[in-house]
Amino acid sequence: MTSNLAALAIDARDPERLLHFWGGVLEREVVDGTTLAPAGPHDFPIDIWPSEAPKPGPNQMHLDLTSSSVEDQQAVVERVLRFGGSHLDIGQGDVDHVVMADPEGNELCVIEPWNSFLAGCPRIGALSSDGTQAVGYFWSAVLGWPLVWDQDEETAIQSSAGGTKITWGGPPVEPKLAKNRFHLDVAPPAGADQQAEVARLESLGARRIDIGQGDVSWVVMADPDGNELCVLTPR
Repeated sequence: MTSNLAALAIDARDPERLLHFWGGVLEREVVDGTTLAPAGPHDFPIDIWPSEAPKPGPNQMHLDLTSSSVEDQQAVVERVLRFGGSHLDIGQGDVDHVVMADPEGNELCVIEPWNSFLAGCPRIGALSSDGTQAVGYFWSAVLGWPLVWDQDEETAIQSSAGGTKITWGGPPVEPKLAKNRFHLDVAPPAGADQQAEVARLESLGARRIDIGQGDVSWVVMADPDGNELCVLTPR
């Protein structure tokens, strides 16, 4: 048994504003007041939740947005700016991709159209993460997604059906300063047992953690690098 990627969850100090931003940039519909619906069959929902915690530093994960042409790349950049994002200088120098931030300072990149690694991916080409080779192997086993890159301790996985890639850049991995603002929610398939899936993730190197979640239907865990994840009920 493997889990499904149920959603990318994002903490926000102003969830309504961030929903408006990402809904506009990704051209996705807002449903249930907290969720951006998938735009296609290989997309995943994005859930945005309120949080009073400040952003302590660079995020562990950011979104790489694809483009189909130079004109399309510029159009995506213009949408980011129009919906409240900004350009961001993180010392990237002269590069082909455009480094930007959403209204809460979360980093994102608009990738050049000739990027071969993200060819064929949807608008969210990659969830680009700071992490070890071991955590790439962990997530490959959790989701049942094969490795599509494993070199020099850098890893990437992708569903065999295609869609967004999840990547990890390898060492050096920046120290974790606080609860991540981005995390993944996974769910076992309908008819499976949630606690059995939690036990499987523990056998792969995850552990249960308490972040003050109280009595909830999901189980909060941390992957081998200490990044939060939630195991939802089967669906």
